[in-house]
Parts: sequence; C-alpha cells; structure tokens
Amino acid sequence: MARRKKAPAHENHERWLISYADFITLLFAFFVVMFASSQADKGRAAEISESVKKALEGEKLKTVLQILWGGTVNDIGKGNTMMRGPGGAQKAPEKKDPKVAELLPSLKVLSEELKKEIESGRIRISMEPRGLVVSFNQAALFPSGEAAVDEKSQEGLKKVAAAIAKLPNPVRLEGHTDAVPINTARFHSNWELSAARSIAVMELLNGFGVPRERMSIAGYADVAPVASNDTEEGRARNRRVDIVILNEQGVIGEPSKLSPPDGKDAPAPPAAVH
Repeated sequence: MARRKKAPAHENHERWLISYADFITLLFAFFVVMFASSQADKGRAAEISESVKKALEGEKLKTVLQILWGGTVNDIGKGNTMMRGPGGAQKAPEKKDPKVAELLPSLKVLSEELKKEIESGRIRISMEPRGLVVSFNQAALFPSGEAAVDEKSQEGLKKVAAAIAKLPNPVRLEGHTDAVPINTARFHSNWELSAARSIAVMELLNGFGVPRERMSIAGYADVAPVASNDTEEGRARNRRVDIVILNEQGVIGEPSKLSPPDGKDAPAPPAAVH
C-alpha cells in the first residue's frame, strides 16, 4: 500500500518580526543604559575614583591601569594601545645619538681655562648652530704667510685637545685667510695656505691625543670672512683657524664612516698601484 505524501509545511513570511523585535528591545536597553549613565552622581564617582587611587598606589595602580587600558603604561598612566587611532600609533620620542654629547659644559670649561687668551683677543669661543667653535687668529698660531705652528702658541691647543678628548663628538678644522692674494714658493694661493694651516692644527691635536679618525679639515681661503677685508683689523680677524666641535646638527653634514675598534687607529689606506 503506497504511503500518503505529507503536505508541504506552510512557509511563515513573518519570521522577520522576531529579529526585528529583538533589535528594538536591545536598542531600547541601550538607550536606558545611556540615560542612566548620564544621570549618575558625578561627585560620588569622583570619590570612588580617589579611593581606588589611594588603595592602589605605586605598582599596583600601574598594573590595574595596564589591564584596563591595554598595552604598556606610560608616565601619565595611560596604556599606549588606547593612544592609537586611525592616524596610527603615537610616535615614540626620537633618541639622541649617544655619540654626540652636549657642549655647554665644554664651553664653560674652555672659557675658564682660556680666559687669558680670550681677554687678549688671540682666541674667540662661541656656540653656533653647528657646534662649539674655538677660533684661533693667525697671530696666535702662525707667523705671517706660514703654516707651521709657533711652539710658544701650542699651550692653547693643548687645552682644547684636553677638552676634545673628553667628548665623543667629531671635530672639523677650518682654515681661513684674508682677501690679500698670496703667491710664494710653497703656497700659490690662499686656498693652499688655509688648507695647510688646518692640517698643521690637526697634526698637533693628534699629537695631544685626539684620534685622527675624529677629525676632518677644510680650507676656505677668503670666502667665509667674519669681518670686512677693507681694514687691517678686519683682515686680522679673518686670518684664523676654527676648531669646530660638532653637535647633532653639525654632524648631519658630515659623511658617514665606520668607527674603528676601540683603542685602535683607523686602518691605513691601501698602497697606490703604480
């Protein structure tokens, strides 16, 4: 005997009402909670917050805040994860290069140790955007038209070398001349004279303990005067060698180089092939 086929169940077209009713109920509950929160006793909430802070001092409070905020806890007690948003994570403060030290203490020390030379006008010390500049006028170091440092003038360089030895900062030696042309058997131009004087100071500083790999030289001839070349006084100021102890901004313009192992000189350049 053949089985009777069951009639298909009647499809319920009103099932969406159940989901809709649930949504309305949740929405109503949400607004009730929001309204109740807005009517809370703010004074009472502040008292509770203060009590919690007193009860959870030090590391306990820090731990609780870390759990509540998420991530690590910074100095103001907020987790770093809560400080992130659509714009991305908050940038950590940039770390200063440990190889570049603050120069204000060195400025004070050198100003005291070279007080006599500064008062006589033979040396000038100034803090510039590129670093600490110790400027020796030509008469303080060299005979006119020469690049050999006078032995009687080396004491000032020794004091500067002692200050440099206490710092990790690189040093640039800059030679300058006045605008009067020179043409001798050794120096055919002021460019050669200014560069030769920078090298002479570099060799002396190296002899006083400043490593060669920390120094660089530059010859500016008469293109970077600090006074007018129209007077003898101005020309005397322009004839100088500047010892520049570079700060972070000054180091930016220097070429990058590998640091030699501690206590060792920089490797010698390969011999030229003839």
